[in-house]
Amino acid sequence: MPDRFNAAEYLVDRHVECGHTAVVTSRRTLSYAELAEQAHRTAAGLRELGVRPEERVVLSMADDVEMLGAVLGAMYLGAVPVPVSTMLTPVELATLLVDSRSRVLLASVEFAAAVQAAVELAPEIDTVVLDGSVDFSPRAGVTVHSWDDLMAVGTLETPYSTWVDSPALWLYTSGTTGQPKAAMHRHESIRAVGTYYGNGVLGLGPEDRCLSVSKLFFAYGLGNSCFMPLAAGAVALLERSRSTPELIATRAAADRATVLFGVPTFFAATLASGVPDDAFSTVRQGVSAGEALPAVLFDKFRSRFGVEVLDGIGSTEALHIFLSNRPGEAIGGTSGVPVPGYEVEIRDEAGNPSDTGDLFVQGPSTATGYWCRNDITREVFQGRWLRTGDTYRRNEDGTYTYLGRSNDMLKAGGVWVSPFEVESRLLAHPDVEEVAVVSATDESGLQKPVACVVPVHGHKVDEDALISWCRDGLASYKRPRAVVEVAEMPKTATGKVRRNVLRDMVKDVLIPSGPADDR
Repeated sequence: MPDRFNAAEYLVDRHVECGHTAVVTSRRTLSYAELAEQAHRTAAGLRELGVRPEERVVLSMADDVEMLGAVLGAMYLGAVPVPVSTMLTPVELATLLVDSRSRVLLASVEFAAAVQAAVELAPEIDTVVLDGSVDFSPRAGVTVHSWDDLMAVGTLETPYSTWVDSPALWLYTSGTTGQPKAAMHRHESIRAVGTYYGNGVLGLGPEDRCLSVSKLFFAYGLGNSCFMPLAAGAVALLERSRSTPELIATRAAADRATVLFGVPTFFAATLASGVPDDAFSTVRQGVSAGEALPAVLFDKFRSRFGVEVLDGIGSTEALHIFLSNRPGEAIGGTSGVPVPGYEVEIRDEAGNPSDTGDLFVQGPSTATGYWCRNDITREVFQGRWLRTGDTYRRNEDGTYTYLGRSNDMLKAGGVWVSPFEVESRLLAHPDVEEVAVVSATDESGLQKPVACVVPVHGHKVDEDALISWCRDGLASYKRPRAVVEVAEMPKTATGKVRRNVLRDMVKDVLIPSGPADDR
């Protein structure tokens, strides 16, 4: 018989007797005992609604006690919580509702309009639970409950007898292949995130207070604000509103955050803001993931705010970070070294070990596959190894440097060019706030680098100056052949640059309307 293990019981119930604070929001503070009661009541309420073990429950919710309790309560019941992005359109949300075969949808009132429209397109949804009072008129056949209704049922005192390999949660991702698909994770994977990154890299303990820019519906945010702090008996600081530099700085100071989890876009925006230099004085460690953190942002943030930011790489399929810098030893512009418990391997186009090529990872938190996506599962999950879709270089000191998504790499003069390398150079220019380098076709039909630049407020883009800047700091063939000013970067719901949009925007920029130039 497999070993019995329930992730929600592990995260919360074993800390009940300590009397320690578990979660702090802008509205209230809960101890571990109170969070356990929230989870147990949610589990009992879901069972009353007919939710069975291993049945999916979709969560379209803001970061607050209800959202955290829903994730934990569903797992406690043996059901499978499916947190989804609150930025989805009704059609996009309906697509995930249908794909997951869910009957029950838990939602926050901020998103009621989108949820109501999505339910119209998702015939299997028959129950909606809202975390507050709001006008909500779903189609016939859908029953609407309040959160108070869910909490009033009672408590589930004993967790469902899940095993280490029982399904714990699904997380939808476009990942390496474009179309949304659900990565299926085990209960044991959750313990692994807390053990190997939370403890093994960050050394989290009960005295820590974790604040995350990324929300709970992201794999990264879920680890930052649930799995890792609760596994360590620490405090999760939840913020219901959109994470702006000013708001995060205020919360960090007011709630004495000790670990700050962000993404490169946030760190760049904070540097460009008027946030006081001592705003993060209580923070002992910064962490960045989602995209590679350019060395210039790493240096500037540490210089101004006194916080070392550990850049790392993770994925929804791996559940959290598996390559990371180490506290006190971070090297800007790299993703560090493998997290304890994980192995990485770089392979060339023929599948042979190489110092530069596609990055593969294996470790204790990788998903078991994608729901109902057999062909893609076989392509991405290869035996013990997960193909990340990222291109990396292994450095002589053992660290790893991100070169770009495998399908974002481009050739210039027959030589591979890393967009990230060119972007890092451009970000060091005082006129550049954000940049993304994509390819465009020139008049000869060849692919060349083009830089799309958001200038620093009050500055202008000088194309010749920026191209010259790149010539001075990079091999000549890596220089952008054109620089295009954009007001803002098009981004996905997770804050990643939508390079396909940029490629379409600049597709004709290298084709001269007059006599051919020497680009």
